[in-house]
Amino acid sequence: MIDLDAYIAERGGEWQRLRMLARRSKLTAAEADELVLLYQRASTHLSALRGRHTDPVLLADLSQLVLTGRAAVTRRSGHFSWQPVKDFFAYGLPGALYRTRRWWGILALLMVAAGVALVWYLSNEPAALNAFLSEDQMRELVDKEFVGYYSEYRAQNFALEVWTNNAVLTAQCLASGVLILPVIYLLAGNLLNTGVVGGAMVRDGATDTLLTYLAPHGLLELTCLFIGAGVGLRLGWAWIAPGPLRTRRESLVAWVREGMVIAVGLVVALAVAGLLEAFITPSPLPAPFRVGIGAAVWLAFLAYALSWGKVADARRPPTRDDADVPTA
Repeated sequence: MIDLDAYIAERGGEWQRLRMLARRSKLTAAEADELVLLYQRASTHLSALRGRHTDPVLLADLSQLVLTGRAAVTRRSGHFSWQPVKDFFAYGLPGALYRTRRWWGILALLMVAAGVALVWYLSNEPAALNAFLSEDQMRELVDKEFVGYYSEYRAQNFALEVWTNNAVLTAQCLASGVLILPVIYLLAGNLLNTGVVGGAMVRDGATDTLLTYLAPHGLLELTCLFIGAGVGLRLGWAWIAPGPLRTRRESLVAWVREGMVIAVGLVVALAVAGLLEAFITPSPLPAPFRVGIGAAVWLAFLAYALSWGKVADARRPPTRDDADVPTA
């Protein structure tokens, strides 16, 4: 026998919340998910009460609430809304970037330091540089290939090619992160390639050309790569050290969800980097303007990921189970 007073006291808050959400004309993505969940729970409650010959007035009220909830769910599922997209870019993506900031931030610092050290070493050790490039190849690279690469194809085609290549590399880092070693391999290959090109340019006194043609797009592009790799490594760490509150499977699933959010966001960020590389890097604008545009876009992205990301993380919908929200 059900104690109706206790039953109503325990679940009445959920019914009232369902009634309030069903009456709203606009809901956020989190509120829409909550509406569906509360409707399903209310339906379960109604089924449980019907089998125990309880108060007919309560059954009638709860039946009406379930019908109202079903109508609200059906009405929203049948219409396209931009609200989930807005919520994703306003809260979901920056919040995820902020929560993973230590992983990709530390990785970025390590990779930049290693890159600078490698460029310095190769530029000062001709024998080491010659192991990768002959003198003729270095001369061709410095005089023609490095600058010519950015204007070899039509800008729109080049932007698409760059975006595709960078998106694939970043996706590989993120997706293979659960195994850890493939990420290290991919990063090492990218580091070596950058170090060889940078070493050749610096050795021949073309440091200004190197920075002018890398900075406009490279700041954002490399940051996206480091984010993908850092989050990928976090996926690998999720099953190595899941923590005391989760199994390895639960930890990995939670971080995979976070990784999927970031992966979608990086597609957009890399598209912006591709446009910069195709239209700004080889443009006739003065070098300070090109570098300034790239730096401004990069700083805006960092502000979005860190400053606004902190706000977005703090505004997480209270309906989400905090145990399912990964923390770095």
